[in-house]
Formats: sequence, structure tokens, C-alpha cells
Amino acid sequence: MRRILSLLASVLALAVLATGCGLNAAGGDSGLTIYTARDKALAEAVVKDFEAAYPEYQGKVRLLTLGAQEAAERVAAERGRPQADIWWGGSQQQFSQAANDGLLAPVPDQVRDRIPERYRDPEGRWVGEMILAEVVFYNDQMLTPEQAPKDWDDLIKPEYEDKVVVRDVAASGTMRSIYSAMISRNSTPEDPEPGYDWLRALDANTKIYAANPTDLYLRIQRQEAPISVWNLQDVMLQQKKTGAPFKPVATTSGVPQLIDGVAKVKDGPNAAAADKFLDFLLGVDKQQQLAEEYYQIPTVEQAGEPSWLAPLGLHEMPVDWELAAAKESEWISYWSEHIKNQN
Repeated sequence: MRRILSLLASVLALAVLATGCGLNAAGGDSGLTIYTARDKALAEAVVKDFEAAYPEYQGKVRLLTLGAQEAAERVAAERGRPQADIWWGGSQQQFSQAANDGLLAPVPDQVRDRIPERYRDPEGRWVGEMILAEVVFYNDQMLTPEQAPKDWDDLIKPEYEDKVVVRDVAASGTMRSIYSAMISRNSTPEDPEPGYDWLRALDANTKIYAANPTDLYLRIQRQEAPISVWNLQDVMLQQKKTGAPFKPVATTSGVPQLIDGVAKVKDGPNAAAADKFLDFLLGVDKQQQLAEEYYQIPTVEQAGEPSWLAPLGLHEMPVDWELAAAKESEWISYWSEHIKNQN
């Protein structure tokens, strides 16, 4: 009896949570539900501006912040009864897989046409919102520029043993992409083993796998270890918001550059609201603002590049993203089962 009561209590608690998040509505409710992997403050600021531009949605936009992989899995799990209207933030690989699985609907034509072909799905089922550079960074209160790694392969050198903190990989779209890029650059399509060997060496130097981005930032700031890898935008935002002593590295072999996207969920309860939000988010003015204030590298064409970008001295690392998209699940599963915490 006690077990049954406990089970009922858990079910009721989940129901209340779903209702409170606005995820339990049947049919359209003239609102908008967004699953986002973007920085919370950034997402909330965009929603506030959207509600100001469209007063009919004032107080009716619901944000659920998730990791990119968590958002992808949730959209897939809700296929039979979609709860979200917009999925905002995730890698090209994740959106391509979701599109191929029939989970996404085409964005409005005027939105699609603002995005160059190389940054979107051919059928418009997802579009890239920004180009996301993946970087090595370090705590500059613990290391000087001379002591810090200069390139990706430095991360696996013996002198950096126990000096690396990594965001846990499997639940993170950013980390899955970084690790896939490292396997791709060290391997051939037929033989991923050299890439796995590189990840084994990185695992040997990794002091801890952080549970989430906040945990990662705090561990680096608390000086548990000085070095990590993450996306440039969030590193720069932590500098701006909290004064974090984070220094990105212009790695000599380049930085992997991802397409970070947004999509309309197929059969979401509020399709009209989703279209308006996408048109607003990917407007030229909004993208210019996000580029300067939130360190985004936009896909929507601008008059010039963001003022903060050139001084960093970054250049792109060539990555076979088609191979990474095809092999990511296999590669990350192998890492989780055979490499993580085993070296």
C-alpha cells in the first residue's frame, strides 16, 4: 500500500510540474512553448522583446531550458503528442537527425530565405541561427598564456594530467560535437580507433566530468582545474556576466565551427505563434543585437562581423560534419561505454 501511495504521489507531482511548465495543454492555447538549450538570460531577453513586439503573447511564452541532447530526446519522445512549438539550440547533426525522423516542420519561407543554403536544411525543416565556435579555454589566474595549451593536441600531453575539466559528453550537444570533431580529425571513416586513442589520452588527463555547464564554470572558477573545452559564446558570456577569468585559445589548427540551429516542431500545438517567433528571432535587427550583446556569429547576413570577433584571432578547423553526423551516436556510445573514466 505504501508503495502504491508513493507511486501515486510521484505521478501527481509530475502532472503538477508539467502543468506549471505549460506542457500539458491539449490543442492550441494561443501561447508558445519553447525548448531551449540557449543561455537562460539570453533566451529570456529574446522572449521579453518578442512579447513586447507581439502583446497578444504577453505572459504566454513558456521556456523550458534543457541540454541540446535532452531537448532532442524530448522532442523525439513526444512524437505522438508534441508539447513544444519551438526547439531552439542544438547542433546540425541533432536537427538533421530529427528532420529525417519526421519530427520537424518547415519554417516560414521568408525565414528560410534569410539563411544561406550552407546553414540550413534543404527543405527548411531547420535553420542555423548562428555559427558556434568550439574552443579550448583556461583560467588565466592559474595559467599564463605561455603555460596554457596552444592547440587541441596539447590537451593530451602529460603536463596537463588532472588539469582538465570536461562537461559530461553524452547529454551535451556541444560536447558531442567537439568529441566527434576530434575523432574525425584523427581518424578515417573506416577506422575510428586513432580518434578513440586520442580520447583515451584526454580521459587520462581529465580530472572530472562536470554534470552541467554551471558546474563546469564553477569548477574552473574555484580553481579545481584550469583548462576546459566549450563553446566560445558561453565562455564570453561568463566573462561578461560574472567576470569569470576565462581566456579562449586561438588554437593553431583552428576551431571547429558548428551550425547552432532552431526549428519548428511538427504538429506543435501553436504553429502560428511558432512562425511569428521564428520571424522575430531571425530578423536582421534582432540578430545584429544578439551578435554584439551576446557574442553570436550570425548566419543572417550583416553589414560586417561583430566588433569583438576579429581580436580573438580564431580560424576554422576543417571538419567532415557529414561524417560526424552519420557516426556521432556510434562514436559517443563507444566513448561512454569503453573510454570514460577508464584511463
